Amino acid sequence: MMAAVLGVVLRAMRTIQIPVNYRFLVHTHSHIALLGWVYIALTTLLFGLYLNQQKLDRKYKRIFWFTQITLIGMLISFPIQGYALFSIIFSTLFLIASYWFTYFFSKNVSKAQKANNSYRCIKWALAYMVISSVGPWALGAIMGTLGAESVWYRLAIYFYLHFQYNGWMVLALVGALLYGIEQGGLLIPKKRFNLFFWSMNIGIVLSFFLSTLWTRPTVLFYVLGGIGALSQICAFGFLVWIILGFKHLQNNLFSALQRRMLRIVTLFYGVKILLQLFSAFPYFSNLAATVIDFTIGYLHWTFLGVVTLGLFLLLDFFKLLQLDRRGYYIYLIGFVGTEILIFYKGIMAWQRWPIFDAYYEVLAVVSLLLPLALLYILWTNIKTDWV
Repeated sequence: MMAAVLGVVLRAMRTIQIPVNYRFLVHTHSHIALLGWVYIALTTLLFGLYLNQQKLDRKYKRIFWFTQITLIGMLISFPIQGYALFSIIFSTLFLIASYWFTYFFSKNVSKAQKANNSYRCIKWALAYMVISSVGPWALGAIMGTLGAESVWYRLAIYFYLHFQYNGWMVLALVGALLYGIEQGGLLIPKKRFNLFFWSMNIGIVLSFFLSTLWTRPTVLFYVLGGIGALSQICAFGFLVWIILGFKHLQNNLFSALQRRMLRIVTLFYGVKILLQLFSAFPYFSNLAATVIDFTIGYLHWTFLGVVTLGLFLLLDFFKLLQLDRRGYYIYLIGFVGTEILIFYKGIMAWQRWPIFDAYYEVLAVVSLLLPLALLYILWTNIKTDWV
């Protein structure tokens, strides 16, 4: 909710004078969204699924509260100074917290659980999270030598983002979904899983080259990126094959709302990987690099559409969060509405057409639906806990 409020403030700054630094607030918004929301939700989910029965609460709370301190530090320091001493210190401490959690989790998962297909996804997801941290570590050296205007500065950021959302976030969500299927007593065919697993991992690694195409590299980079995108599409097909194999039993596993959410997340992820495939072609990769609204729209489509809705589905499924139709549909309307407006502006910029006069006001108002939906979801869960 806090990340969504920051997003509304950023959009409102186009029409209202707000005495804050826009760029500093962008850093705050992105860090709180990725680390404060997605990371905390995923690690909570993993602890709840794999370690909650092992009486590790005291040890886990140390990691949890240390992580919260780093996040509060970023929430305070980024709006004041942007990337500077204190925000860098808290960001670095967060990376250490993520390594601490990865070690703690991997060490305490039982041998029986490690033999499951779902854990293979989780293990590689955590590996990609650690790999992604190479990007932030490299930023310091790049800024100290080549400067923030260097090509390598942007590449380091894109490296981090790519392995965060394509590797860590998506693969962890898939692992949790497969865990639910396994706990429901359903056996995932080994051949289907292996086809998905290796296609997915090949796709994750090779599709990183798509994030380098804005530098106008050699043809080889386009080919490797294209193979990575196609591999992820194949992985998506194999995953749908796995899920459809249990279609006749889905009524026993998922509620009606959860089934609808599963279908919409599947649709959104399918659109995401198709857009990714388009970016393997020089014309579209250049378009994405030159029209910033397409990049913003794609990132929000991934984080708000695929990852956040995927988290809502799984947190509700495993009874870690209570989601009702009203909160879900308000969120969905806000998300789809803002995406239409963002891509509309991108198309207008691409075709060099003017946008309608009240565009920024309408975008800010529609964006308000997101924090309102999240506030409603938060309030209903707090109220339920009180009861």
